[in-house]
Amino acid sequence: MNTPPIDWLLKSDPWTEYRTRLDLLREPAEAPEALSARERMINHPKVRTILESLVCWPGPILNSHKSAGQFFHLLPFIADLGITHVDEPLPQVIGKVLDLASEEGPFGVIMNIPVHFGGTGIDSPAWALCDAPRTVYALAKLGLHDHAQVIQARDYLTGLGRDNGYPCAVSKELGKFRGPGRKDDPCPYATLIMLELMSLYDDLKNSDLANKSVDSLLDIWENSFTRHPYLFFMGTDFRKLKAPLIWFDILHVADTLSNFSFANQDKRFIQMLDVIESKATAEGKYIPESVWKAWSDWEFGQKKEASPWLTLLVWRIWNRVKR
Repeated sequence: MNTPPIDWLLKSDPWTEYRTRLDLLREPAEAPEALSARERMINHPKVRTILESLVCWPGPILNSHKSAGQFFHLLPFIADLGITHVDEPLPQVIGKVLDLASEEGPFGVIMNIPVHFGGTGIDSPAWALCDAPRTVYALAKLGLHDHAQVIQARDYLTGLGRDNGYPCAVSKELGKFRGPGRKDDPCPYATLIMLELMSLYDDLKNSDLANKSVDSLLDIWENSFTRHPYLFFMGTDFRKLKAPLIWFDILHVADTLSNFSFANQDKRFIQMLDVIESKATAEGKYIPESVWKAWSDWEFGQKKEASPWLTLLVWRIWNRVKR
């Protein structure tokens, strides 16, 4: 294993510099260099564009959970950068998110599921287990970790867990809609983003439910040639390095699992890490192998050269698992 290319990361975009200082160098957030990087990050045109677009929450009607420009994907991204609920215009955005709390607790987005797919055919606020955990995760990470509405949403979603992870589940507004899979199968993506949420709470992070959910994803990995629940494959496309962490791919799964101590020594997880490590350049950098069109103007939105942000994401995993 090489050492991380720290100098290269620090000379990159301010968000990469900021997270490198905090996540790899373990500098305190109050350190002058970290504060400087954070200020430049918040005022960077690319970050400002995202923040200002989020004021229009919940954004366009949902046409695909995989759409990388959906607001419930943008909010976790800026939360992971280190932006918080007090940074403008987040107070306004968060107010709009909280206003869309459902009766059960999770926060809705605007959907329209046709009647022939089991929905109502009406534009309405609703949630599914393939979007709601991302919103709750973002709110918690933005600084609303203990907010009453966030806890209510967290607890309701957590309560949907089963012995094999998380199912395909939706709010009552979506009727009998269910994804293309067997009812008893776990949904790999719902299980992934529920683990992402649980990683932020100690009582959930060390729970039996988290352990079972980790095992569910690793079981799908171990049987990736034969098991494809809800049509989520762990094949060639899954194994391509891609940023940001939005959908069901190897880096998103590995990043999430690296937060759980009972995953880090599992031989199945180690095999997953070996696949990622094999893609490093001689300098310990990583090149995107797949990109999101919605992020094409970001440095990780190309496949020709090493990406500082993608490289940071990988080295953050190595730091957690002491690889």
